[in-house]
Amino acid sequence: MAFSGMGSNGGRGGRGRWRSQVGVLSEMNVVPLVDVVLVLLIIFMVTASVMEFGLKVDVPTVKQVRDTTEEHPVITVARDGTTYLNDTKININNIGKETRRRFKDQDTVYVRADGKLTWQDVANVISAVDEAKLKQMVVTKPEDRAK
Repeated sequence: MAFSGMGSNGGRGGRGRWRSQVGVLSEMNVVPLVDVVLVLLIIFMVTASVMEFGLKVDVPTVKQVRDTTEEHPVITVARDGTTYLNDTKININNIGKETRRRFKDQDTVYVRADGKLTWQDVANVISAVDEAKLKQMVVTKPEDRAK
């Protein structure tokens, strides 16, 4: 038996069978689009929780807090004793030099320290700021009055 170049439908080359399926192909399948959108949403939700800004410092709570809108450099002392100037790690001995280099017109700095630190670590930073002839303001948070 010989094979012919004609299609299996008797010489039409498959055209008749293709035309009968055109109606089915006219509908759009949105399932892959929904799958991609859901995957992108999950990726966004996971990465958004990781992208926190700043250092985690638990400042002490006090009864009276004064609000200010002034912008000054912030010296942060983390729980492990590491010192930062506006989220950049610095040496405690270079606080004055770095503050004056990065903030030329500022003579006041905020000192923000973790509440679990020993007083010695905080006192060292305040002493270094004072030695640099800079005024310091201590950052605290208000006590919850509902307790």
